[in-house]
Amino acid sequence: MRVLCSLNAKKLNQAGKFAAELEENGFTDASTQENKQDPFLPIAVAALATGKIEFRTSVSIAFARSPMSSAMMSWDLQAASGGRFTLGLGSQVKGHNQRRFSVPWGPPAPRMREYVQSVRAIWDCWVNGTALSYEGKHYQFSLMTPNFTPDKLEGSTPKIQIAAVGPVMMKVAAEECDGVMLHPFCTRKYLVESVFPILSAGLEKYGKKREEFEISGGGFVATGPDNQSVRKMFEWVRSRIGFYGSTPSYWPVFEAHDLKDLGLKLNEMSKKGLWDKMTREVSDDVVHLFAAVGRHDEIVSGIEDHFGGLTDIVGLPSDTPRDLVQDIRMIESPASIKID
Repeated sequence: MRVLCSLNAKKLNQAGKFAAELEENGFTDASTQENKQDPFLPIAVAALATGKIEFRTSVSIAFARSPMSSAMMSWDLQAASGGRFTLGLGSQVKGHNQRRFSVPWGPPAPRMREYVQSVRAIWDCWVNGTALSYEGKHYQFSLMTPNFTPDKLEGSTPKIQIAAVGPVMMKVAAEECDGVMLHPFCTRKYLVESVFPILSAGLEKYGKKREEFEISGGGFVATGPDNQSVRKMFEWVRSRIGFYGSTPSYWPVFEAHDLKDLGLKLNEMSKKGLWDKMTREVSDDVVHLFAAVGRHDEIVSGIEDHFGGLTDIVGLPSDTPRDLVQDIRMIESPASIKID
């Protein structure tokens, strides 16, 4: 199993040192988020300070950028890192697209499909010298001259993954991408009964092998060196479940456990601004459905029980002991992506 940590250096000039420490500690992957920072710049800095750890945007907000911009930045990061970059894309929600990024909004899955296809068409043009010709409803690309064609990559083009919550976006991920980034608001039952049938059907349709398709996320991890620190993380997970569970789009997960009434109650409370009280509505049993829980000396079995045989990469805090990181990496993963 791969082990990921957020590349959460608060200042750009700290990203290299932070990534080097993650690499030394045994982490296989580091991710950036498009929250308070640009998701691409920290990876550019970190790639030059490391040699093995892989990087991904998790996520870059797709529709805020032209596919051409994402294709070019990803190409440069793949070159700078020596082939260690994955372009992770997310659609974000309507409000952020329209009001934070000032971009049009419509059904996100069809547009995301075209976005991924466009990036691949651009890369095919750069790799093989083919004419750039992509015609879709949302994106059209037909011009690429030698002056704007980057130098060849020494290795392969970057992998592409997308974040998916609903079944339509999961279908796009399986059919068009190299992997899917699942939301942590997931339970093992929901993964097995609802997520994997969609992914499996998409992979089979396009002749893809499961071991070549990376699945990340799909739950929380609440761990620490002692019971007190575990309890602190446990309460944080409880608050996250209360927050996400108040949104109807996440209720299919609740419904898999006959918990829709909890979602309805959380939704009503959120409309009244009762955020603290919402958290208290989430029982310990519900938290355990969504998270692997345990001290450092017991969390390996918890992760294996929650994620084992299903997902290929799990996220952990940066201060996770090196020996624990190594133990988690030994958990069998369906994907055959090489880990050195």
